[in-house]
Amino acid sequence: MEKLKLSGRLIGPDEPPFVIAEIGSNHNGDIALAKRLIDAAVDCGVDAVKFQSWSRSSLISKAEFDRHPVYSDKKKHFGSLAEMVEEYQLTPEQHHEVADYCRDRGTLFMSSCFSPEEVDLLDQLDVAALKIASMDVNHLPLLKHVASTHRPVLLSIGMATMGEIEQALAVLRDNGSGPVCILHCVAIYPPPEMSMVNLRNIATLARAFDVPVGFSDHTVGVSIPLAAIALGACIIEKHFTLDKEMEGWDHAISANPDELRMIVKEGRNVFDAFGSSVRTVHPLELAKRLAFRRRVVIRHEMKQGEKLRESDLDYKRPGTGIRPDETSYIIGRTLATDIEAEHELAWDDLE
Repeated sequence: MEKLKLSGRLIGPDEPPFVIAEIGSNHNGDIALAKRLIDAAVDCGVDAVKFQSWSRSSLISKAEFDRHPVYSDKKKHFGSLAEMVEEYQLTPEQHHEVADYCRDRGTLFMSSCFSPEEVDLLDQLDVAALKIASMDVNHLPLLKHVASTHRPVLLSIGMATMGEIEQALAVLRDNGSGPVCILHCVAIYPPPEMSMVNLRNIATLARAFDVPVGFSDHTVGVSIPLAAIALGACIIEKHFTLDKEMEGWDHAISANPDELRMIVKEGRNVFDAFGSSVRTVHPLELAKRLAFRRRVVIRHEMKQGEKLRESDLDYKRPGTGIRPDETSYIIGRTLATDIEAEHELAWDDLE
């Protein structure tokens, strides 16, 4: 399995989880807000922040705009679809501004690309990897253009069948892409039932396609991405906001700074806890045996010359003497000295 390497950081099995703060459109078209989001994500310890590179002309047809002149949900939508896309798109100049700001803050800038022009823009910005959104798994012309950059690819596979994933990987590889990481994803924001998340797919995808597998999360809270790390996800992509109550498309299902910080910290703890598949006893545990295990103790007074019977023995802490699993070596042995009740038996008490 070929791992990805993003700015010197390896991504794949046996590597620490790579956490991406998915800002997406949560900047609401406000570059000052975008920078505050980057600052907060960096403070949370993420490895990268990610935006979405689309425009009014590159993603949605005129007829679809016309079908959505108004929305009843005023919390997520302030006007028509066209008005929101116009407001939330990032111009090429804004792409450069947020990419430079990410570099200044010492974090990776990434973005999802939705057209060849946006692929070229991100390639010009020297992104570490190109992200393909779930909706474009079957957009083969776009995949070919992405592959032509020879950059690593993150491929979200929400809504996709195994056959569609196989086809997408083949197109990327046949056209020269860099290493690919699949992001298991459920493209429902959020999934109404946890059983829809199907985290067991992480192992299935790794076996089927022999590529690193991550998890693009749309659940609410932190438990599911941490569980994904426990099941082998090498990337966690989580929507990020400063305030879940903010107006806009994805704030309500996003992690706030406290949650994102927990995903980063506890995700690393989960990874570190994997340890080794080889059964070993840590030196600290070996030392603890002396305090927590038991030794042979004599139940009652006994005289020199008496032979030990099993009924004479008890087993109590600490484990600094004759062990319980050594009992067979002392039954029938003769005492070399008088013994008091509760005496911790030692080998030199025996003839």
